[in-house]
Amino acid sequence: MEILEVKNLRKSYGKGENKVNAVDDITFSVKEGEFVAIIGASGSGKSTLLHLLGGVDKPTSGTVKIKDIDIYKLKNDNLAIFRRRNIGIIYQFYNLIPILNVEENISLPCELDGKKVDTKKMDDLLETLQLKNRKRHLPNELSGGQQQRVSIGRAIINNPAIMLADEPTGNLDSKASEEIISYLRLSNQKYNQTVIVITHDEKIAKEADRVITIDDGKIISDERNI
Repeated sequence: MEILEVKNLRKSYGKGENKVNAVDDITFSVKEGEFVAIIGASGSGKSTLLHLLGGVDKPTSGTVKIKDIDIYKLKNDNLAIFRRRNIGIIYQFYNLIPILNVEENISLPCELDGKKVDTKKMDDLLETLQLKNRKRHLPNELSGGQQQRVSIGRAIINNPAIMLADEPTGNLDSKASEEIISYLRLSNQKYNQTVIVITHDEKIAKEADRVITIDDGKIISDERNI
């Protein structure tokens, strides 16, 4: 089952001779449960593409369908609700709330949606991410790797349709990076989570089921790892 469908997606900036197509007529789809890495050089358009997939930025033309819903046909309020319920995002710099502890940061999407936190799911996540003994700690009391694990938990807790990660290892040392890669793969396998990662990290690309390479806003290759 295809959970994400992208058709003729384009994002342009400027006009005339100054016009730049950051994303240039991209079409692809992702099946439920896939682990996809999107790679490319700086300025290739991959981060812009991630923002379009996540409903953070609006395309110049084209469509993004998640669970057969064209997200850019939704009104702003409805899009915000859809994003909260169906898209989990992991940022390079964690974006944790500094006054909330680990458990509160992870449960934030549920709180914002007015939903009761599934305590069994929370306990399982804390155990899986090795954060059980840190659940009362604030972000400034955690290492970078631990903070990124909290952001993974926050992305998973609401059972989103897809999880998007923007350079999730870009701010970490090699040991913490390896841990985050293993947790992303674990979330993909244990929770059947569809994961799409924007990355420069070749180790993530090797762990993915599929690698899409972007250059000058276009897909230049789309290959499956053996």
